[in-house]
Amino acid sequence: MPRLSWNLVLPVAAALALALTWGREPSNAVLAFVAVLLVGAVLAAVHHAEVVAHRFGEPFGSLVLAVAVTIIEVGLIVMLMVSTEKDTSTLARDTVFAALMITVNGIVGISLLVGALKHHLAVFNPEGTGAALATVITLAVVCLVLPTVTTSEPGPEFTPGQLAFAAVASLALYAMFVVTQTIRHRDFFLPVRAAQHVPVVRTDAGDERTRSAAARAGTERRLDHQPVDLDEDGHADPPTGRATVTSAALLVVSLVAVVGLAKICSPAIESAVAAVGFPATVVGVVIALLVLAPETIAAVRAAARDRVQVSLNLALGSAMASIGLTIPALAIASIWLEGPLVLGLSTLQIVLLLVTVAVAILTVVPGRAKPLQGGVHLVLLAAFLFLTVSP
Repeated sequence: MPRLSWNLVLPVAAALALALTWGREPSNAVLAFVAVLLVGAVLAAVHHAEVVAHRFGEPFGSLVLAVAVTIIEVGLIVMLMVSTEKDTSTLARDTVFAALMITVNGIVGISLLVGALKHHLAVFNPEGTGAALATVITLAVVCLVLPTVTTSEPGPEFTPGQLAFAAVASLALYAMFVVTQTIRHRDFFLPVRAAQHVPVVRTDAGDERTRSAAARAGTERRLDHQPVDLDEDGHADPPTGRATVTSAALLVVSLVAVVGLAKICSPAIESAVAAVGFPATVVGVVIALLVLAPETIAAVRAAARDRVQVSLNLALGSAMASIGLTIPALAIASIWLEGPLVLGLSTLQIVLLLVTVAVAILTVVPGRAKPLQGGVHLVLLAAFLFLTVSP
């Protein structure tokens, strides 16, 4: 790790800014600088979480990264809820739903588009991706759709008992998926080699050959979904113990800075959204975009390297953590938070969710995708963003 790298400087700078601005009313210029440090602290936190995760391996690595991202998301939500006098009862719902749409449509869409354009087809394992998608759909229905149709509590809210059930069910589903992905059926989530998937032609002599470019060049390409040898994927070696301890300490500093700076910036964020005339739900979208920016960059890079399975793992894993870990955390936080916690989706949001689920299933089942599938998901994301601004 470079001595003066960005991932070392930004957490320290963000912590210093937090100490200097806490309990004060900074000017607009200072708030703008603090907002830049907030974004940098989020990126640094995810980076150091990935370093720690790489050191410990699976399944602990996935848990470290998921917990770090969840702390950021929950911290931003809670700080915005407690630092304003405006109605923030739907902020948690809007943020979680925005994260779901951004991951399932945005990250998946751009990953499939980049992978298919660069490698003719985006190839992945439908067994593992389908299991992840099924888990995400179940979490979304239990936590975000059921509150709209329950009758024990007026409005799209859970009763305390129902909220406790949703929290426990979310944790159970997430835990079962982590075990499935990292221990029992890890091979279903490993990258697969791209193939041309062209028809096999049988000649009169009975031999078989393909029309792929690889075959014409005399090189062999595997046409089935076989895992890639991870020892040859170009990944860096696990970090040293010293680097891991440094990253763990900087991770803690980054998380504290993110939560604290979010509280300082929250009034400015809400004022900016209100000034341009956007609905309050846009605040949730901003939070989700901020939290998921590093995962989006990593997913696109993996797709460009013909590792679309890694991109889908990142996308659906982020969606799973955004629901499966955030909802239980908010359920505990609601004991101290004042006011209702509205989790039920609106009619418009339910329609967008249903279309997203149908399209995602059709995308996953074949195990390969053309650029069209990526474009369809991106159009759904664009529709979500547009209708959020102009419902």
